[in-house]
Amino acid sequence: MDDNKNHESTLENNSNVNASTVTENLAGDATILLNLEELIRNHIQNLDKLREEQKKLKEMFEDAFLNNPVYRENAEKAKEAAKIKTTTRQQIASQPSVINIANKLKDITSDIKERQAALSDYLLEYQRLTGSNEIEDANGQILEIVNSAKLIRRSAKK
Repeated sequence: MDDNKNHESTLENNSNVNASTVTENLAGDATILLNLEELIRNHIQNLDKLREEQKKLKEMFEDAFLNNPVYRENAEKAKEAAKIKTTTRQQIASQPSVINIANKLKDITSDIKERQAALSDYLLEYQRLTGSNEIEDANGQILEIVNSAKLIRRSAKK
């Protein structure tokens, strides 16, 4: 009978230890998540500040050129040459053989984009199933699977 009470007491203590361990792990995970979110917010804020500074410096840089009379004169000459180039390019691009090539190029570019998206999905699934970040190609070369994440601003229209 005493053994039964000791066993029940031990089970109860283990349950309390397990529950407190789970609670501590959840609290630790929550703290890590909050710290990570704060780190991300700080990086976003720092990037925004750097981009604003970059914008101001670019404007100052461009103004240095625009305020130089020799540069302005050469820029006007280049602008005229660009107009002539654009007109010539449009004339060549309107030829039937060039139009045909351009259409084939668009089709191939679209096909490559679609196949790349499908490959990305396949690689993510392969990575999930195998846990591996590497795959061997048909030539025996080992290729590394690299994931990329980025942030985009949500539109205000929702």
